[in-house]
Amino acid sequence: MDTRITGVALLLLIFLCQVDERVIVAGTQILSKSKLDKCVKASDSDTLNCTRKIVLDLAVPSGSSGGEASLVAEIVEAEENSTSKMQNLRVPPVITINKSSVYAIYELLYIRDVPFKPQEYFVKTRKCESDADARVVKICERLRDEDGHVIEHTQPICCPCGPQRRVPSSCGNVFDKMLKGKANTAHCLRFPGDWFHVFGIGQRSLGFSVRVEVKAGKRISEVVVGPEMRTATSNDNFLRVNLIGDFAGYTNIPSFEDFYLVIPRQADPGQPQNLGTNFSMWMLLERVRFTLDGLECNKIGIGYEAFNGQPNFCSSPLWSCLHNQLWNFWEADQNRLRRNQLPLYGVEGRFERINQHPNAGSHSFSIGVTEVLNTNLLLELSADDIEYVFQRSPGKILSVTIPTFEALTQLGVATVTTQNIGEVEASYSLMFDCSKGISLTEEQFFIVKPNEVTTRSFKLHPTTDQAAKYICAAILKDSDFSEIDRAECQFSTTATVFDNGSEITPFKPPKDSAGFLDSIKQLCHKIWKDVIDFFTGRSCRNECSGFFDFSCHIQYICISWVLLSGLILAAFPTGNLTLLLMRRDSSTLFTTGGKITFKVTVMRLVESIMLNGTDILPTGIIILTTLSIITITTTMKGCTERTREEDMLTENIKVIQTEMLITITVFTMSTKISSSTSTGSIRVPPWPSMVWMM
Repeated sequence: MDTRITGVALLLLIFLCQVDERVIVAGTQILSKSKLDKCVKASDSDTLNCTRKIVLDLAVPSGSSGGEASLVAEIVEAEENSTSKMQNLRVPPVITINKSSVYAIYELLYIRDVPFKPQEYFVKTRKCESDADARVVKICERLRDEDGHVIEHTQPICCPCGPQRRVPSSCGNVFDKMLKGKANTAHCLRFPGDWFHVFGIGQRSLGFSVRVEVKAGKRISEVVVGPEMRTATSNDNFLRVNLIGDFAGYTNIPSFEDFYLVIPRQADPGQPQNLGTNFSMWMLLERVRFTLDGLECNKIGIGYEAFNGQPNFCSSPLWSCLHNQLWNFWEADQNRLRRNQLPLYGVEGRFERINQHPNAGSHSFSIGVTEVLNTNLLLELSADDIEYVFQRSPGKILSVTIPTFEALTQLGVATVTTQNIGEVEASYSLMFDCSKGISLTEEQFFIVKPNEVTTRSFKLHPTTDQAAKYICAAILKDSDFSEIDRAECQFSTTATVFDNGSEITPFKPPKDSAGFLDSIKQLCHKIWKDVIDFFTGRSCRNECSGFFDFSCHIQYICISWVLLSGLILAAFPTGNLTLLLMRRDSSTLFTTGGKITFKVTVMRLVESIMLNGTDILPTGIIILTTLSIITITTTMKGCTERTREEDMLTENIKVIQTEMLITITVFTMSTKISSSTSTGSIRVPPWPSMVWMM
């Protein structure tokens, strides 16, 4: 059977335009219309079976319900086939067409699980060994599997103590080393917290559906086509649809073949049954950031062997080999979001309609395509003519808001709120036109139901890094492309704050070699600095942890520690020699009498001095000596000083002998607010003199 097509070529190009929530094409528009006769030859005879067809070239928006525009097929028939008079059917078929949002779906291949935040633990201990138990190294004890076998490379790494080690620590004193053992630190890698699944991303494909509905009276039939089913025919053969293909867009749909997708693990390790919906933790990272065998440092997926085998372990800084992990990239995105910037690694905020495609499976990944894509559709109608009906409704702009943002680094967003103030569903278009200095924005098309309020947003990109003010206008058009409302607004941008990263101060080239005089000056300056540091002990205070850290004090030549240690060591032989020379027989201590010296100030007075219960003097600090003269020095109020010396045999002072008790009562200030009493025996001191200090 062959088919002959006469008249205009049978090709209906229906541009079904997909957009996201922000960009939607206006209502269905007729681009062209023509008629043709389609004839079928079923045998060798010249008999042809011909039917008249209508060819349409349409543009239909995605997400449209058909309420904003429709096609009315005009069918002419002879009434009861009795006459040649033709007339239109009273209830002609009405055709509506819409297209769903387009999404890009990617194949996923499970790779492995990786930790979110590997951590290095260290324990300050003594007698650290690779096979030490938890009593010595605590959390760094070797790990074992379910069968009790030791997991390779999980043993702790032992580092000696010292200020220049991985964890600066004091080595303690000699006694600690002898009694407790030498101080050291045990280091180990552990994986607490969350784990993530890693997926390789394969080829992508586009997904959407085009639905053509035919309504004749109360009878409704529809035809649905898409990439998975390109051709379809209505039940009454009134309509035939053939999906030819898609036209290329202006921007490329992203390809992630060089990336891995990481997703939080929800259940057991291994390939997940469900990816979940926590898109805030989903990230796309370059494959070069991963180590799939765990043998590379500073990459995602690091293992025990790479951590324990890193060179110069004990002299390297803490957390070496554990940089560029998942938590670093996630926190970097959070910092950008707090500054109103787009994320660099997370999928949420970079893409829209994540995994919202129909029948989304547990191992699928899709994103919404925001660009307008045109679909080439072949449509055949068994009709004599066609009418196009579109609806038009007034609208207005309710508000336009643009927060201040930092030029070039932060994302500027203009939010425009509009409303359909008419009585029918209709399509609109919205423009956002700004003055110089702002990149052009794309006009948006959308469909609004009666009295519905809708919000559209435009991304604003300044072309300069300077602070400036801009004037913009939002322009609303109806389905006939006529301007129906306009609103102007102003906004400001702040200047770009440049971040030099790790460059704290500008680089300065090294100076030329100093001359002879400069060398002498530098040497003198260094010697003077060392002398000051030697006497002030600044290095000792900064580096040495305690008084008994002998090795540290010797290393930095701590003068204060040396002097204090020398005084302490010299005190023992000096004291013993003094006691030996001054020791006398206590029985002859006071055979010839004694000397008592009393001294009183206006701020501190002695209330009484009792000698074997007898008050011998109401004031003073007492000093007992072997001399036979009693010296009394009294400083009274008014700063007057009196001194008198009397023989020990006077009637007022009794002879001081051994076994006598001296009682001194002292009060503070002349008001006697408080007082204290001290009692001592003369025979107590083994040396010739004894001093009571109040």
